[in-house]
Parts: sequence; C-alpha cells; structure tokens
Amino acid sequence: MAIISKTLTRLRPAGVFYSVSNQLLPRKQWVLPSSFSSTSAAAFSSSSQSFHDKEKGSTWSRWFLFLPGAITFGLGTWQIFRRQDKIKMLDYRQKRLEMEPLKLNEMPPSSENLETLEFRRVVCKGVFDDGRSIYIGPRSRSISGVTENGYYVITPLMPIPDNAESVQSPVLVNRGWVPRSWRDKSFEVPKDSEKSSSMDVVPVQQSEQSWWRMFWSKKSKAVEDQAPAAITSVEVIGVVRGSEKPSIFVPANDPNSRQWFYVDIPAIAVACGLPEDTLLIEDANENVNPSSPYPVPKDINTLIRSSVMPQDHLNYTLTWYSLSAAVTYMAFKRLKPKKSRT
Repeated sequence: MAIISKTLTRLRPAGVFYSVSNQLLPRKQWVLPSSFSSTSAAAFSSSSQSFHDKEKGSTWSRWFLFLPGAITFGLGTWQIFRRQDKIKMLDYRQKRLEMEPLKLNEMPPSSENLETLEFRRVVCKGVFDDGRSIYIGPRSRSISGVTENGYYVITPLMPIPDNAESVQSPVLVNRGWVPRSWRDKSFEVPKDSEKSSSMDVVPVQQSEQSWWRMFWSKKSKAVEDQAPAAITSVEVIGVVRGSEKPSIFVPANDPNSRQWFYVDIPAIAVACGLPEDTLLIEDANENVNPSSPYPVPKDINTLIRSSVMPQDHLNYTLTWYSLSAAVTYMAFKRLKPKKSRT
C-alpha cells in the first residue's frame, strides 16, 4: 500500500487529489494558469468585436443596395423642375414675339437695354456695310435631306444721313445662313483689290502728268456730270438677341484670323469698329427674294423651340422613375429572407 501511494504521488499532476482511503476513482481539479485565462478573455473580446463589425458592415451594405434607386429617383425629380423651367421660358419668348414690333429709330439701340428688348421684334432701316461682315460657323443646313455646311453672316447696319426713319447708330444684323463660297469670296476680295490698286497706281499717275493739260477741260466736265451713287437702303424686321453661350467643345474665337465659331456680340462689334454695347438683331423677314436666295433668314419659330422640349423632359422623368422602381424592387428581393423548404 505504501509503495502504491508513493507511486501515485510521483505520477499525479499538480492540483490533483486522490482519496485512497475511500477506495474511489481519483477526482481531478485542474488549476488553470493565469496566462491561459487572459488569452481566452482576449480571444473572446476580439471575436465579439469582429461580430459587431460584421453586423455593422452588413447594415451599410444593405443601405448601399438602395443607393441606385435614390439617385435615379432624384434625377427623375430634377427633370420635373427642368420641364417647368422650360415651359416658362418658351411661354416668355412666345409672349414677347407676339408683341408689336418696335422702331429702333425712335430709341437708342444699345445692349444696356438687352434684358428689356431681348426676343422683341424690331423694325430698323439703314445701309449694310458688306465690307465689315463677320462669318460665324461653320453651321450646317439641311435642304431636302441634303446637309450643306455654311455660315451665318453678321453685317453692320449703318445709319442713313439726314433720314429720320433710319437708325441713329449702327446695329449688328445676323442676316442668316450663306454657303461657304460667300465666305471664301469675302476673303479673296481684299487681296484682289490690293493687287489691282498696286498695279494701276503708276500708269494712272504717269498718264495724268503727261496729258493733264490736254484733257483737263474734259475731265472737269466729267466730274461735274457724275451724280452721287445712290444709297440702297434696306428695312430689317428682326428679333433682338444676345450672345451665345458656347459649350466646352466649341473652340475659342480668333478675331485676328477672322475665325468666329460662336456669337460674341462685344467682340464682334469691336472687330467691326463699333462700340461694345452695339445691339444684335436676327433677321426674321420671311419675304425672301427668289433672285437672291442668300442669305437665308432664320425661322422665327426656332426661337420658341428647344433641343429638349417639355415633352422630352416628361419622357426622361418616366424613364428615371421606372428605373428607380426597378432597382429598389431588386434591392428588396435581395434582402428578403429566403423560405427554407421543408
């Protein structure tokens, strides 16, 4: 018995007690080390923290599923406001175009009054100064399904001296669309005139010096008999317009090379030698002379039309709302718990 007791004492682990006297199976009581208990607590806290993080992340992912629906719903609502603004703008233009035309000879044509005059019909009389025309473009025009490139020609309308019905100060007039050949000819005329003037100056001067006595009397009579050239006045019926707002894809104007891509009234006026506050009028006269079909005036109905009409905004609204409903429905279907089959 003593030998068995010594043997059990050597083999038993720390903290284990045996009851030999009762002749029962040994009862074990383990004493956990302090390092093991701290490690277990840390592992438990980290697992609980990761569980909370996962739960929080799943909540955000659920909300993220509804983000496309919210964005498309906002775009649909924005189209509603855009439609209302477009209706107000077109109604404003329509009412102003229906007013009686104003006579510019009774008022100073200045861009300071642009807010009160824009989209108003006006009548003005004067003389076109074709030598200072500006070409805006290229602008395309469709004729019977055929697209042709051309330009809008803007010409100063100058006052007629001693004429009460004429404009009192110059006005810029967008006369309408012309083919490309018009612009090419306008660039060729100054060069040809310079060449002809340089070639003809010397012979004329020599002939006048050698024969001036012989033809003096005839020359003076011819000068007296010449009548002053008749001034061809024109009457323009148009609409007051402002400068264009180019998109980011439109190049910048280059007045030095006579390249104009959009209407910038102050810059065009300066290039024509006119004040910056010169008024611009778009010719809207529908009575085109068949013998001279160009320039082609703008259709006045284009002023009450837009690239995106109110009906288009309504179609966009329905499209965005339908898309919002579809993606929101899919989000609900994704979050709905699946029924287990029994």
